[in-house]
Amino acid sequence: MPRWKKILYTLLATVVVVAGGVFGWSFLHRPDTCAEGVERIGGECVGVNGSGYDFGTEEISAVAKAIARENDRIDKEPHVTVAMMLPLHSDKPALRRQIRSDLQGAYLGQLAANAGTGEPPKIRLVLADPGRDYRHQSTVVDTLLRMADSSADRLRAVTGFNLSLGATEAAVRRLTAHHVPVLASRITGNGIANKEGLAAVAKPDFPGLARIIPTNDDVARALAGFNGDWNRENSRTVLVHDTRPDSYNESLAKAFDGIEEKGPAGPAAMSFTSPEIDEAGSTGNQFTSIANNICGSQADTVYFAGRTLHLRLFALKLAEVGCANRHYTIISGSDAASLRQNMSARDWERLRGTAGRPKVTVQYAAPAHPEAWSTELAAWKKDWARTHGREPAERDLPQYLTEPQAALAGLEKLIETTPATDFGAPPDLEDSRTMLVYDGLVTIGTALHQAQSGAAENTPGLEDVGREWAQLQSQHRVRGTSGLICLTGGGNPYDKPVAVVELDPGQKGGGKLKFVGLGWPADGRPQPHNCVIPDHTS
Repeated sequence: MPRWKKILYTLLATVVVVAGGVFGWSFLHRPDTCAEGVERIGGECVGVNGSGYDFGTEEISAVAKAIARENDRIDKEPHVTVAMMLPLHSDKPALRRQIRSDLQGAYLGQLAANAGTGEPPKIRLVLADPGRDYRHQSTVVDTLLRMADSSADRLRAVTGFNLSLGATEAAVRRLTAHHVPVLASRITGNGIANKEGLAAVAKPDFPGLARIIPTNDDVARALAGFNGDWNRENSRTVLVHDTRPDSYNESLAKAFDGIEEKGPAGPAAMSFTSPEIDEAGSTGNQFTSIANNICGSQADTVYFAGRTLHLRLFALKLAEVGCANRHYTIISGSDAASLRQNMSARDWERLRGTAGRPKVTVQYAAPAHPEAWSTELAAWKKDWARTHGREPAERDLPQYLTEPQAALAGLEKLIETTPATDFGAPPDLEDSRTMLVYDGLVTIGTALHQAQSGAAENTPGLEDVGREWAQLQSQHRVRGTSGLICLTGGGNPYDKPVAVVELDPGQKGGGKLKFVGLGWPADGRPQPHNCVIPDHTS
């Protein structure tokens, strides 16, 4: 063989070997994908998808597909992308139902935001799963930042965020540092919120962050004012709190501890340590000791700073101890909105007891409740008639009740006219999740429409949308189903009410959630007319 042929064949063989090696390495190291945009990491399907993937959670399959159909419908119209970021899979049935409630609210909010004729931009909604407890949030945030820079995706807001965790805060901090607007619809931890005041608003911790749910400080003030706790005997109350690092637990414990009470000191705060948000571990044993210690004190009201799973176990232990037929009231925060879904018939029976009244009543501040507006408006009309000697006219009725009532009626009508097959199961408004997430998407839609200028094809910039949050007040207030949404200069909801609700064990056959009344963070005062925010909070 001529020498030149030997050299040629040798080079060709080398190229084949190298190419084969590169291909083999790429094949062996290619991402293990679950679906388009979704990668398997540590046994979890993590990533961003808007084409109907359910992340392995059958309960959300129908609503994920419905979102994809809406995305396809508006694909040829001027639109931007909004991401719904929260863990989307769990091995616990109750948590999977909660995820479904969140996505039902997001889908309904997308429909409402896209309903206007000639109002660009429309919303393309994508689901972003950061993994359990947001442990893979960094990978998802990488994707979202690329989408924000992409002329094809045009990501203009991220919402969701259902847990106040360190990883959640890290995700929000990184997104807002890159000017991606974030609307937090379900986190109450004080650590993920901007401060107020001119200096703080000029240099916010989270540029472009808005919230539509009160912080734990606001929740504690609303509960204290509602219950008259400012005049409660100190000796009759005790704080029970979880020491596991969790900003929701920490800020709620601090807020409860700051409630001023009269009289001699009561029992010192009692702590427990849980292993995880949704794991019991040895908390049952810890609660037995705590319940016995409370039994030996005069306390009959317990401020509980902990997650839903542990609240349920504590309530059952307190009922089990049964101190001389005493009745206890447990007061907790917004995470307890999921408690009813975790209760079994046996649980209700244990809380109910046999003495003719419940052994334990659990009261908490829900972000919303479907009975709030009709109940409060009926009571308001009754008081008005007694004071004025006549029935109130339409012009006399308070906006802070009538406008949310009309918004709720609109949501209920939307649910009624939307195919039932889009939901997977009928939306359960009592758990507040669907209502609050719906309000979040409507708020984002309002900001997008107001930030849009010029031709329909123009896309509002990231910072344009972020700056729009502070304009959503007064005449631009958002009529939310959870209450009027009036955002301050720091992007916080001004005097947003909480729905005080109780778990009522009821009669034999199961318990129910009972709406008790509205609590207002601003010293019990409802929002002002037209939601004009006082200057000291702006």
